[in-house]
Amino acid sequence: MTEFKYIVTEEDQDLDVKGILRQHFQFSARMRNKIKREKLVCLNGQQTPGWIPVAPGDVITIQLPEETSDFVPEDIPISIVYEDDSLLIINKQPGLVVHPTKGHPQHTLANGIMKYILDSGQNFKIRFMNRLDMDTSGIVAVAKNSHCQASFMKQGQAGLVEKRYLAIVKGLVSADRGTIDLPIGKPDPERVERWVIEDGAPSITHYHVLERYQAGYSLVELVLETGRTHQIRVHMAYIGHPIVSDHLYGETNPFLIERQALHAAKLALAHPVTGKSLVFEASLPTDMERLIAMFSK
Repeated sequence: MTEFKYIVTEEDQDLDVKGILRQHFQFSARMRNKIKREKLVCLNGQQTPGWIPVAPGDVITIQLPEETSDFVPEDIPISIVYEDDSLLIINKQPGLVVHPTKGHPQHTLANGIMKYILDSGQNFKIRFMNRLDMDTSGIVAVAKNSHCQASFMKQGQAGLVEKRYLAIVKGLVSADRGTIDLPIGKPDPERVERWVIEDGAPSITHYHVLERYQAGYSLVELVLETGRTHQIRVHMAYIGHPIVSDHLYGETNPFLIERQALHAAKLALAHPVTGKSLVFEASLPTDMERLIAMFSK
């Protein structure tokens, strides 16, 4: 069971159980209805018959039933940035698919997390709150229950989740800062590439040039306002600065780096249970550090 607990204060004395859930647990209406319907809330250790009034000092406990994933556990190392009863934040290495697909049925991050769950004696369903391309490194967030996943989605829709990336791109980007506001779509369903097209989905990327290198490359920080598939890769290629070694939207250069030089460096959000502001950062992998050092000489 995933347990949430709250002790009622003097400021809560005019609320009932439903009000406590709405104000302090940030549960969605759908989740609150599920909690009531399945009788998952206890007041002072006793199952409540409904949304009854509360008093200061009362202890409210919600227990969400555990669910499990059926991924095959594999011995794949994972780098944990942060973990608590609600969240698991990982710094994904490049070259690793996030979850099994038809083309990659095994050896994925999900398989590695499954083994970690078993080894650590935990039991939760793996719910990815964001996804990265196989060759993009950086932060991947996992919710340990449906409430946390729903909270993340709600925050994202409200523009309250901040995602920052670092990329090494070809050419010297002229403007120090800029915004790319161009729609992205998939004109050919048989191909994986996305393109800037007139009837595509609204897509907004903000960029900030951190360094320009004499070798003809730039280090850029990017913030996503929307989250389309391949958004950064498509937008940077469209303005003439494809990510180094991007095999889909630029050209590969294994002498420099064997995958696109793109890293999900930072994720900021409110904790789905406490509401506390959280900021997670993932250190650069060695291949991008090496490339930056090479260009900095």
